[in-house]
Amino acid sequence: MKRSIVLLMMICGVFSTSFAQRYMTRTGKVSFYSATSLEKIEAVNNQVASVVDAKSGDVIFQVPVKSFKFDRSLMEEHFNENYMESDKYPKSDFKGKISDIGNVNFSKDGSYKVTAIGKMTMHGVTRDVNIPGTIEVKGKMIVLNAVFKVVPGDYNIKIPNLVKDKIAKEIEVTVKSELNQQ
Repeated sequence: MKRSIVLLMMICGVFSTSFAQRYMTRTGKVSFYSATSLEKIEAVNNQVASVVDAKSGDVIFQVPVKSFKFDRSLMEEHFNENYMESDKYPKSDFKGKISDIGNVNFSKDGSYKVTAIGKMTMHGVTRDVNIPGTIEVKGKMIVLNAVFKVVPGDYNIKIPNLVKDKIAKEIEVTVKSELNQQ
């Protein structure tokens, strides 16, 4: 985990050596939810590292896969070993830009609609994504909020026939991360 944070910080240095405003956290929250008539599955991860450059709109999220916590330990085990193969693919990430960063007034508290456009990598597969969300400005802190769907098959996550009716075809992902100005 510490190596991931150092790597994330080094990547951020590539964005620009003179950040006007940079916001960062190592305790961001990403959760997911799957519901079918047979099963409800929910997991939460509070160890998400993210950085936003308020000037350029560059944004990075790095999610350690093994940090997702489930209500039932057997679900967590199956998620890590059978579906996400966390030892082989220990992290998922998003790297991109907030396309409409100019609409956000970082010096005025409020909620601003935005869209993040970039590449999401999960289970070794990278795909282009557009994620609508909001940036809430609260003093020297921002809160990133987004809700979007992920199709496991798009990322080569195989669901065995035995349990395919227990897992939704689209998984709802929720991001709520508080980032502090650096």
